[in-house]
Order: sequence, then C-alpha cells, then structure tokens
Amino acid sequence: QVQLVESGGGLVQAGGSLRLSCAASGRTFSNYRMGWFRQAPGKEREFVAIINTSGGITQYADSVKGRFTISRDNAKSTVYLQMNSLKPEDTGVYYCAADISISSIRSGVPTYWGQGTQVTVSS
Repeated sequence: QVQLVESGGGLVQAGGSLRLSCAASGRTFSNYRMGWFRQAPGKEREFVAIINTSGGITQYADSVKGRFTISRDNAKSTVYLQMNSLKPEDTGVYYCAADISISSIRSGVPTYWGQGTQVTVSS
C-alpha cells in the first residue's frame, strides 16, 4: 500500500501562485511514477501532470503547459506541483496519484490516490 497526503491548497487571486505537495509513505517512493489530477465542480477528474521515477521526464495537460511544473524529491518521498499564473478555471480539488505504470496514471486509473486538496482561484 502507498499512502498519499496532499497539502498546499488554498485561496489565491488570479495571476498568483501556489505550490502543492504530496507526501508518500508505505512503499519505495522512487519506484513509482507520480501524477497530479484535478476535478472542478460538476466536471470529471482530469489529468494535469505526470513525472517519471527519476524526475527527468514530465508531461503536462495543454491547459497548464508553461504555467505548472511537476517535480519530485525522492529523498523526501514527495512530489510537488508548482502552479504559476493561476486562472479561475484552475479552481478545483487537486489529487495526487501513484502507480508503477506510467500508462495507468496517464489513463486516469492509477492504483493509489490521495484525498485531494482544494485550490480556489478568484478573479
């Protein structure tokens, strides 16, 4: 089992920044690909970003490319999502995800999910 706990969400004005963290425990963190998803009210959960085990390969949804950066610190068993130039449409609950398979994360069916952290961007 892998336990994931997100933190760092909050209320921010449009144009502002937030950094989300996801602390993992339970298994060898460096063996897992990690991802971030988000879910806006009344909408389906959507992919935001993904990172491989070493941190050398990342992918982003088009809607966040150039504004968000995913990174990881394997020594701290933590993955981060730096969010800059935030827009009201970035509002939602942000979830951390983990899986051995990068395709499982990219397909939206990772083995492990965090409980989510709320991000609200005001206009």
